[in-house]
Amino acid sequence: MRQIFLDTETTGLHAEGGDRVIEIGCVELVNRKLTGNNLHFYLNAGRDSHEDALRIHGITTEFLRDKPKFEQVVEELLSYLRDAEIIIHNAAFDIGFLNSELKLVGKPPFAEHVSGVVDTLVMAKEMFPGKRNNLNALCDRLEVDRSGRTLHGALLDAELLADVYINLTRGQDALLMDVSVSEESDGPVAVRMDLSGFVLPVLAANDQELGAHEDVMNQIDKSSGGKTLWRKVA
Repeated sequence: MRQIFLDTETTGLHAEGGDRVIEIGCVELVNRKLTGNNLHFYLNAGRDSHEDALRIHGITTEFLRDKPKFEQVVEELLSYLRDAEIIIHNAAFDIGFLNSELKLVGKPPFAEHVSGVVDTLVMAKEMFPGKRNNLNALCDRLEVDRSGRTLHGALLDAELLADVYINLTRGQDALLMDVSVSEESDGPVAVRMDLSGFVLPVLAANDQELGAHEDVMNQIDKSSGGKTLWRKVA
């Protein structure tokens, strides 16, 4: 599966009021592995940022003066995003702005170019009800290093979001087997390993580990509203 973590910075909060996108950052994940095939644009929006927005991202009009306009990068952006699952924190905000930009250049809405959108803010609220679930709070809660985030930046925030998402989904990438590509095939093939010669020791959990496991199971059960299968079976 190809997933893209996307974030934007804007001149203000209101696309319908004329605010524009000034930065787009995208980070690619394929089969839950970061590929390094990222995409990043600064954009000349043709207008100044509001003071509150400028304090958040620090991107000045002077800095953007020689940067491309959205219509100059839209084809490259859509080609990169096409048919991928897009993961955004507070997706309604970013998609609202991207839809506005696409409309200005005569393109269909964002959802028509991608396979779907996942909102990690919605995920976080379901997992951590009643808690702060902005990106900074999630980084701290999930032990994602955000020491380099003094100001908001679209690419940096997309990179942090990728780490947050992997932690939110319980690090499932660790469950994947490595894959290799055969010269005779058109895609990845699974690596087969012969484990018959290995004798694996069985290590029993101690009381402290069993207690910690039970705490995690209780947290998962609580966040699912008591719908976990193991509770029903029990």
